Amino acid sequence: MSVRSLVPAGCVLLLVCLLRPGVPAWGDEAEGDRLFALHVRPLLAAKCFACHGDDPETIQGGLDLTRRQGMLDGGDLHGPAIEPGDAEASPLFWAVTRAEPGLEMPPKETDALTESQIGFIRAWIDAGAPWPDDPRIAAIVAAEAEGVVVPTRGGLSEDWTARRYAPEDLWAYRPVRRPEVPESRTAATPIDAFLDARLDAAGLAPAPRASRRALIRRASFDLLGLPPAPERIDAFVNDPRGDREAFAALVDELLASPHYGERWGRHWLDVARYADTAGFANDYERPNAWRYRDYVVRAFNDDKPFDQFVREQVAGDELDEDDPEALIATGFLRMGPWEQTGMSVAKVTRQQFLDDVTDLVGQAFLAHPLQCARCHDHKFDPIPTRDYYAIQAVFATTQFADREAPFLPEENTQAGVDGRRYLDERIARYEAILRDLQAKAEAAARSWYAERGLDDAPRTVKFQQGVPADQVVPKNYGLTAEDLGLERIARKSLERHRWERDRSRPVAFSVYSGATRSLRNVSAPIALPDDPLHGGTVERTAILAGGDVFAPTEPVTPGVLSCVPVIEDSTSAPPSAEIPDTVAGRRRAFADWLVRPENPLTARVMVNRIWQGHFGRGIVASANNFGTQGETPTHPELLDWLAAEFVRSGWSIKAMHRLIMTSDVYARSARHPDPDSLAAQDPKGLLLARFHPRRLTAEEIRDAMLAASGELNPALGGVPVRPDMNREAALQPRQVMGTYAPAYQPSPRPEDRNRRTLYAMVVRGQRDPFLTVFNQPSPEEPCERRSSSTVPTQALTLFNSAESFDRALATAARVQGETNRREDAVRRAFLLITGAEPDAEALRACLDHWQAMTERHRVVAITPKALPTTVSRRAVDENTGEPFTFTEELESVRDYVPDLQPSDVDPETRALADVCLVLLNANAFLYVE
Repeated sequence: MSVRSLVPAGCVLLLVCLLRPGVPAWGDEAEGDRLFALHVRPLLAAKCFACHGDDPETIQGGLDLTRRQGMLDGGDLHGPAIEPGDAEASPLFWAVTRAEPGLEMPPKETDALTESQIGFIRAWIDAGAPWPDDPRIAAIVAAEAEGVVVPTRGGLSEDWTARRYAPEDLWAYRPVRRPEVPESRTAATPIDAFLDARLDAAGLAPAPRASRRALIRRASFDLLGLPPAPERIDAFVNDPRGDREAFAALVDELLASPHYGERWGRHWLDVARYADTAGFANDYERPNAWRYRDYVVRAFNDDKPFDQFVREQVAGDELDEDDPEALIATGFLRMGPWEQTGMSVAKVTRQQFLDDVTDLVGQAFLAHPLQCARCHDHKFDPIPTRDYYAIQAVFATTQFADREAPFLPEENTQAGVDGRRYLDERIARYEAILRDLQAKAEAAARSWYAERGLDDAPRTVKFQQGVPADQVVPKNYGLTAEDLGLERIARKSLERHRWERDRSRPVAFSVYSGATRSLRNVSAPIALPDDPLHGGTVERTAILAGGDVFAPTEPVTPGVLSCVPVIEDSTSAPPSAEIPDTVAGRRRAFADWLVRPENPLTARVMVNRIWQGHFGRGIVASANNFGTQGETPTHPELLDWLAAEFVRSGWSIKAMHRLIMTSDVYARSARHPDPDSLAAQDPKGLLLARFHPRRLTAEEIRDAMLAASGELNPALGGVPVRPDMNREAALQPRQVMGTYAPAYQPSPRPEDRNRRTLYAMVVRGQRDPFLTVFNQPSPEEPCERRSSSTVPTQALTLFNSAESFDRALATAARVQGETNRREDAVRRAFLLITGAEPDAEALRACLDHWQAMTERHRVVAITPKALPTTVSRRAVDENTGEPFTFTEELESVRDYVPDLQPSDVDPETRALADVCLVLLNANAFLYVE
């Protein structure tokens, strides 16, 4: 008889074949009980219960390994899985010998048991496969724990297997030691001293200082994400002060701008994965998420100490639940995609949130993706599975709530006022549709009953007690496929739109600490309960076998990373953290641990992000991963010096900007005097002998266009706006909630559409093609660093999109109004778009092109294009399977005020727009150097 014939196909079992020499024999009952309690049951829980538990929905092959009787009963197809007293005769044991091809268990070789574990399984079966009750197991475990000392090294068990790293490679966990600044007679700042020492060692000379014109454009985009106005460029270029003094003053001026928070808030929102919708199949709007976005902008503008910024986002509600700002800040914990529908299992979606927030906190603050430790000890970093679930336990009592939080005086509550009117109109229309359909159905039901001489009854009754089925009106009687389809669209749309009314209410997208309540279909705001501990269950975290929420094993309590600081070089004790096991207070204690000065990760991670924001690449290139699979620091001493200085300065981000930007390395030219030597000695540019040019981000491209055209609305904050989007993409059919999603409608007023891109509505299921093509990151995962590709679709988009041409036309009209001569108009266009004057050759080429295009436009007829006010959709009704069509009203388009159109201007202005379009495609516009 083959092993395959005895064991259910696909069975994920444990156990292997040979007893390792030296493992004791287990004969008597007491020893068998002890063996089961300490070794066998934990192995079964870790390896088997995920597929062979007692849940009929998840059990594989009908084999239940959570009970002894289940093993004796066996699976659906074969006999008992064990023969107590004889491991050699037990199909369970032989199935996991891994000797028969195709039947290796567990399937993954990396999950194979050690020889000692194999011996435990065999000895247990030979001892009669005893299965003591839970009190007996608890007693054995407790007795074993008394007096046992687990050897540790930096918080890690010495016998932890499967390590694939060398302790000396774990640089990120070592304590931050402020190094001595290298001696230098030429370095302007300590930063320069560290970098110049490496250049000297490589025999490289640095590039000279960049021109003032290049520096003001570089600094303006770095700190504001906007180009400097021509007048500000001229003032800086002609500032009589010395270069360093004038530039330091410029940096202070830019840091004081309210637009600084918009630019650097964008960096943090990339990490937090900010979006205005929930994603997945329903993609519900999060009507108050915008308040978290504006909180981030305010935090950067106010130079909120980073340690406080961290504490508020992790535990603001536990710091001060009466502070609206603190409640808004905790929206950070809910920024990931999440949904709970009637088709979802609440326990599963709850676990998805816990896994998501655990990994987010790991990446954002500790530069450690923690998901790898969800199912097994991390193979490349010193993070055991226990640490993963200890951190997850910190958030086990964190619950969602849309909490009342009064508007702050500095919040923009005027934005989006018009949008409320359109929303109310749409809600009223759908409510009317449902009333009409209900009246139609009721009239049809009355006719049905009258035709049969029966008493009238509600049409929705499918079966009445004591009434024969043939005397109850059929479901959906009198309604056509179009009626049924429209009813579904109206009903589902009302769920969304009624919730969206909360955009203008003083509500925070927030959390609280309490018991976990049963959530079935979250299609409306989640209220804060009167008693957070009543009506739910206080979760107890356990290690999940294979990460399966239905396979809990060993309980864990809230904790932190056990490897901080690491192993060697650790004369000081790790930054301990007493995380309480109470319902409230866990996140506050964890946040305190994150920002303790002796925690070596948090300060290093943030100064590395700041460095990356200025140079395009961090000292550690993998900004979200300081583990062994990430990059190592190019200048480790500088990283530690900056981290120590960051803490010493009171965690001031603006102080770090000043420190970095007033260094000589930041002010270097992008052109090196000896490029051949540079390429030979530093091919990857890691030594920063010159400044590395970078392309503008997607948001900077759009915002710079609006700044050049004079259309940019500089207002801060408020309800998201909807800029113009490619019409085909905007009206593309999109399904959510099992029906059509509302069509994308741009904001009707230009002053709303033309706000900074930061304030554009971020719909996870409908990305803006213009921004996507220029590498705007997806809000699904934390973005550690913006990518910058060069693909043909980018050039095609810049030359052919309505977005580009609208901005070019507006820029042309602007310069026409500000100048009197063609030469001056071209020079003004150059200054607005590139920040520099054209040389003689460029000026002549642009004037010639302008003249040629003017002659062409004089013979080209321009006809204004009307926007559609409705869109027709075709769908299939799920009740009847029949197709139907419906028409969606586009309310805001009715009042749409277009930007300047070609038909509004003369041929000469349209021709100048063609010149401006060329400039918007120039590298001088797209790149900062």
